[in-house]
Amino acid sequence: MEISDLLNQGRQIWGKQKLTLSQIIVRMGKVFGDICRWERNASKDNKTHTKQELQKEMGNMILSSVRWCDDLGFDPEKCIEEALKAQKKFKK
Repeated sequence: MEISDLLNQGRQIWGKQKLTLSQIIVRMGKVFGDICRWERNASKDNKTHTKQELQKEMGNMILSSVRWCDDLGFDPEKCIEEALKAQKKFKK
C-alpha cells in the first residue's frame, strides 16, 4: 500500500476537513494515551489488552499521522523522508 493510498482512504473516512495543530495534538494524545493504558495493564483494562488491540492503536497512529501531515500542508512522503534522514543521522 502506498502512502497516497493511506491518505486517500483516511480522507474517505474522515472527509476533507483539515485539523489545526492544536486539534491534531489532542487526537494524537488520545491515541498515545490508549497505548500507554495498554502498557500500564491495569486490571480494569485486561479485557482489551490483546495483540489485536495494540496493533490497532499502532495502526491508528500511522494512518492518522499521514492525514495529519496533509492537514498541516505537508507532503506525508516528504515528512517520512525527513524522519528517515534524522533517524539515520541520530544513529550515527
